[in-house]
Amino acid sequence: MAEFCSWVMQVDPTWGYVAVFLGSLIEGESVIFLAGFLAHEGCLSLYKIILVSFIGTLLADQVLYHIGRHYGNQVLNRFPSFKPRAEKAFRLLKRYDSYFILVFRFIYGIRIISPIIIGSSGVDVKRFTILNVIAAIIWSVGSCVVAYFFAHLVMEELLLVPKIILGIIIIGGGIGYIVYKWRAKSTYKGKE
Repeated sequence: MAEFCSWVMQVDPTWGYVAVFLGSLIEGESVIFLAGFLAHEGCLSLYKIILVSFIGTLLADQVLYHIGRHYGNQVLNRFPSFKPRAEKAFRLLKRYDSYFILVFRFIYGIRIISPIIIGSSGVDVKRFTILNVIAAIIWSVGSCVVAYFFAHLVMEELLLVPKIILGIIIIGGGIGYIVYKWRAKSTYKGKE
């Protein structure tokens, strides 16, 4: 990983932040997850990936909300394949209202369509924006920090691998020595 980080630093870490921004515009958990690993290894700044992912997800959802507010029915009529996911998002919005607005970005498969549905459902701009800012903070901080600490756990476990192998060699060697001595002793008794 250190070689990869040095390569990233030579290329230009700005491209890492561009990738985080683009990934956060769509369902970009995998990009955020990789960025968290890179932040753990020192290639990217954790604070910067949180900020960039916050801006990306907030911007994308605000734009999609306004598309839904002004063109929602036209978008859904133009893309009939969205209909099942749109119906699911609409049902969840009607049932959970503000809670849905706070958590839709965590629901796989309906993240992109949800702001369009919310906009076309007549949710007030101010209310959506406030809830969207809160949700974007939760998503960006949560996703980046979880990825960072997951990388920490994985990398710590990887550091244990040589110690585990050394332990296996020592224990195996000890058992081998005991078996050798036991066999040598039993062979010696057998010759008497």
